[in-house]
Amino acid sequence: MAIERARTHLARFGMEDRIMEFERSSATVELAARAVGCEPARIAKTLSFHVDGRVALVLFAGDARINNRKFKDQFHTKAKMLSADEAEQLIGHGVGGVCPFGVNDCCDVYLDESLRRFDVVYPAAGTAASAVRLTPAELERVCAPCQWIDVSKLPE
Repeated sequence: MAIERARTHLARFGMEDRIMEFERSSATVELAARAVGCEPARIAKTLSFHVDGRVALVLFAGDARINNRKFKDQFHTKAKMLSADEAEQLIGHGVGGVCPFGVNDCCDVYLDESLRRFDVVYPAAGTAASAVRLTPAELERVCAPCQWIDVSKLPE
């Protein structure tokens, strides 16, 4: 089960107790913000892209959007997201629960700069009814090896 993969991953850092499980869906930024009780921007959404035969998992702030020019400059390819069917097979987590914890070996994790403006963010934990409370520094630690990048645009 995907949440167990995430729990096992976080346990290596003593953070498995941070996982929150909900009775209702947290599969979208808006639903997750309601379930957690925070502003939508603090939800760390994970988007998955095909890059050089691998999967690039990029965590963004909930209010950030992909900036196609920045993405192409960073990865030297156009942003092409995985389909829902590909997500579970390639990442190990299904759509709505995609997170950087306990992922398959073909995945590379990137943290978008849009997350750094918050003291706490909430990525999913492998299911469409879960989240984890982490500071950006903790997120970086539990996602290592990972890289901070800037491929987003924020609302004006």
